[in-house]
Amino acid sequence: GTENTLAIVGFGAAARLAAERLKNGWSTVASLRDRLELGILERVRPAHVIGDRTSRLPNTTNIAFEALQAEAILVALSEAGICASAGSACSSGSLEPSHVLEAMGIDRRIAHGAIRFSLSLETTAEEIDRALEIIPDVIARLSSLGGTAV
Repeated sequence: GTENTLAIVGFGAAARLAAERLKNGWSTVASLRDRLELGILERVRPAHVIGDRTSRLPNTTNIAFEALQAEAILVALSEAGICASAGSACSSGSLEPSHVLEAMGIDRRIAHGAIRFSLSLETTAEEIDRALEIIPDVIARLSSLGGTAV
């Protein structure tokens, strides 16, 4: 059949605009991710950033809260309006730590409390600040409760 020339041209223009937006926006996203990480590390002990701190995606961080269960953390964060995840979609519902974290040699007491935070080009500094107000309180509350520890 005949190629849809208008759609091809439109897709090319959209791809060019998206590439420009991503090129300009990822450094901002990376600085917000770093702000979130540093804020958590300053306010929550013990917390661990999992993975390489330089060679990684600009929008994602994996932070583990030692001796806590990721599922308990996720429920408490969700109730406070913060979305995060504990693993891949294919391992959803599993209470076992990520097999990837285990393969990396991460101690199970740390891996059980690993949470992934993902940011986007729409994430704002105000949202990071709000998360930094909520996350330490959630972790402190869970740490003080029995039954959430590994």
